[in-house]
Amino acid sequence: MRAPVLVGAAAALLTWSNVAQAAESDTRLLRQLQETIRQQQQVLQQQAAQLQGQAEQIRQQADQLQKLQQQVSNLLHKAAEQPSDPVALTKPEPAFRQPPPAVVAPGNDRIKLTLSGQINRAINVVSDGSGTSVYHVDNNVSNSRFRLTGVAELSNELTLGTRLEMAFTADESSKVSQDNQAPGTYVNARWADISLASKHFGKLSLGKGYTASYFTAGSDLSKTDIVLYSSVADIAGGLKFRSKDGQLTGITLSDVFTDYDGLNVKSRLRYDSPTLYGFHLAGSLVSGQRSDLGLFWGGEGYGFQGAASFGLANPRLEDSRLQYDGSCSLLHTASGLNLTLSSGMLEKKSERNAFSYYAKLGWLANLTSQGSTAFGVDFSRSENGSSSGDRGSSVGAAVVQEFKKAATELYLQYRVYSLHRGDGTPLYDINAGTLGVRVKF
Repeated sequence: MRAPVLVGAAAALLTWSNVAQAAESDTRLLRQLQETIRQQQQVLQQQAAQLQGQAEQIRQQADQLQKLQQQVSNLLHKAAEQPSDPVALTKPEPAFRQPPPAVVAPGNDRIKLTLSGQINRAINVVSDGSGTSVYHVDNNVSNSRFRLTGVAELSNELTLGTRLEMAFTADESSKVSQDNQAPGTYVNARWADISLASKHFGKLSLGKGYTASYFTAGSDLSKTDIVLYSSVADIAGGLKFRSKDGQLTGITLSDVFTDYDGLNVKSRLRYDSPTLYGFHLAGSLVSGQRSDLGLFWGGEGYGFQGAASFGLANPRLEDSRLQYDGSCSLLHTASGLNLTLSSGMLEKKSERNAFSYYAKLGWLANLTSQGSTAFGVDFSRSENGSSSGDRGSSVGAAVVQEFKKAATELYLQYRVYSLHRGDGTPLYDINAGTLGVRVKF
């Protein structure tokens, strides 16, 4: 009996030893797992604390922005309640303060809207046979204005365009005269136009804008046309000739000198053909039962750049028939030398036809890093403009300096106007010197 008992006891001890070893091994694994869980809990707690801190920072920044928005709203409300101060409005800004950026947003996000324009001011120093006077003018060659243009891409083929443009000038040069040196503010709707342009079929325009024959007398590549161009009277058109007895006549420079440049800016329905080999044709039906045609060309090659145009119009003026004009300009790109020619005619029923002739020789140079410097001298002749038998002539010289970084042109001109009356009445010449500046925005 003792032997089986000992054998059973030994087996029991062996079994208990195996169980104890297994239990001890499981305990170590459980402890390792417990330690891993504890470490992960610490990591999660740290991340939660960081997120809580970031959330608190975001909440504080949002509170600060809300307070700032409320302060701005209060200031705007107070500014709206206070009356305008004319002195404060005209007080110049310090030179070091930069103007705020312009923001133009369309009311419809499908239209791309652009604001642009210019200011063009000049001083004329004039001798008319009775002393010398100074006149402050807005240059009627290209008067001060602002415009809003909108564009919408309807498809790969069609583009819808709009243009609203206002001339806003003080004492325009075509109105300033010896007996009216400050004619006041001139406001005019130059453009109110809607257009539909096709890449293959041309462009159709409805509203007020350039007629088809406008600018056909003004092809010019000289870069002096801001003051020196075919319509030589524009810079001082309101001035009157003075007779030898010292009395002012009723004849202005714009009565005598004109380039018969189409029908100008009118309400019209206009069509422009696609461009083919540099040519394109335009035609318009104009208010007042008028109509006109324009043919334009532009190209470059063999070291030259060229532009030309021709216009035919029915102005429906009293005692007149058709009006013709044409111009061309050629620039040698390497040397900058250029030549511009222009001529126009108005057929009259009971009087002699009126003519204009214009020629300009110019030089376009790059003398400074600021921009191009343009020089020009010209001659103009007018016949039967103001009255049958009258002959006007004018010679001028000008220089125009471009400042590209400031989108500005500074110009200087000297010009002499002469008129020989058909009835033999002697008149003084008008000598005019001009200093002006145009800034585009």
